[in-house]
Amino acid sequence: MNARINSGLYCAAALLLAACNLKPAVPPVPVPATTPDATSTATTLDDYKRGLAQRIVAVNSTEVYVGRPQALLRAVIVVKYYVNADGQLLRAEILRTNKDRKAEASALAAVRRAAPFPKPDSKFLRRGEVEIAESWLFNDDGRYQLRSIAEQQMDQ
Repeated sequence: MNARINSGLYCAAALLLAACNLKPAVPPVPVPATTPDATSTATTLDDYKRGLAQRIVAVNSTEVYVGRPQALLRAVIVVKYYVNADGQLLRAEILRTNKDRKAEASALAAVRRAAPFPKPDSKFLRRGEVEIAESWLFNDDGRYQLRSIAEQQMDQ
């Protein structure tokens, strides 16, 4: 009888310890609104940028930090990328970095995985493309948030 009780207690303890390692569920990211032909319904360039950020986060959700970014970030990477009238990614480049090559590669890969994007409204196009600059805020664990949709950073 004592062996059964001990066995049950060990199983319960193991389940409780395993539950301590679970990451919080990632809340669903709103999907940018589009017309039937996949054109963004954003009325301003900032709204379009936020829509693209939401798409990048949705596609790369396992790499995204949920909650407020830590006070001292591991890296802040600014990526400039260009989207054509069809929503295709034309190119992406690092605009600003602290030389964290792993964070740079992660940010560039996130943009590439999220393409194609919703088509921009024609009023946002310059020479047939839209230029977007977005900041990736990396925590120590390598997960990130995008500044245009991130929560306010923690105090030190």
